[in-house]
Amino acid sequence: MTPQIDRYAVFGNPIGHSKSPFIHTLFARQTNQSLVYTAETAPVDGFVEAAKAFFADGGKGCNVTLPFKEDACQFASRLTERAELAGAVNTLKKLDDGEIIGDNTDGAGLVQDLLQHQVVLEGVRILVIGAGGAARGVIKPLLDQKPASLTITNRTFSKAQELAELFVSHGTIVAKEMATIEEGYDVIINSTSASLSGELPAISSAIFSSNSTSYDMMYGRGLTSFNLWAKEHGAAHAYDGLGMLVGQAAESFMLWRGLRPGAKQILRELRKNLEG
Repeated sequence: MTPQIDRYAVFGNPIGHSKSPFIHTLFARQTNQSLVYTAETAPVDGFVEAAKAFFADGGKGCNVTLPFKEDACQFASRLTERAELAGAVNTLKKLDDGEIIGDNTDGAGLVQDLLQHQVVLEGVRILVIGAGGAARGVIKPLLDQKPASLTITNRTFSKAQELAELFVSHGTIVAKEMATIEEGYDVIINSTSASLSGELPAISSAIFSSNSTSYDMMYGRGLTSFNLWAKEHGAAHAYDGLGMLVGQAAESFMLWRGLRPGAKQILRELRKNLEG
């Protein structure tokens, strides 16, 4: 009898654009793991039913993307600390006893990518633009790197304040209004999706200096609009979120298979595929 191949998937809506099947197929090949990984569309109000059916049918684990990360948080039997703090889950794993663990690997993916680029995070001043789910998912892992300070700014200031209060016991974190920021930062992270529509946040370009690193969580062909703006205003380095995508996927793979795949080679393949 042929042994059943372990099944994994990514759930989202829409999901056709997902790079996850490509990434995990390369990870499996690189680590000699036998598995299948597919992209699954779930109805906007039907994630829980879709996930239940997937696991009941023998699914071992899955990634979760928009708009289901909060639904996955509710669905999991138990959450890791970083998922609990993020208020969102991007990775689910079914244990042998049937329990389903919810984790969030986004922040780990971001930190891994920054460190891969040799960006120093300890003792530096970090600015995070945006206070939505993407920002919330990365703050704890960033604070774990012991920066001198982490500042959150957002179009709606009250949201930045709420986020800062949530993480105040984990490190030096403050919220500032966009209009009041006139100083430079060492690492500037854009967690908003503004670049997807070619827009820029309403913030002074004084945030960039000759030793700044700009990081846009969005990605595309060439520089994103945010990173283009950063370079125009003197930022030393500018990176997009493709490496974060690969990093969070590697962390998920590690959770499922107990092996950490190498991200560099996969990132090169993905970049080539993207620039196509």
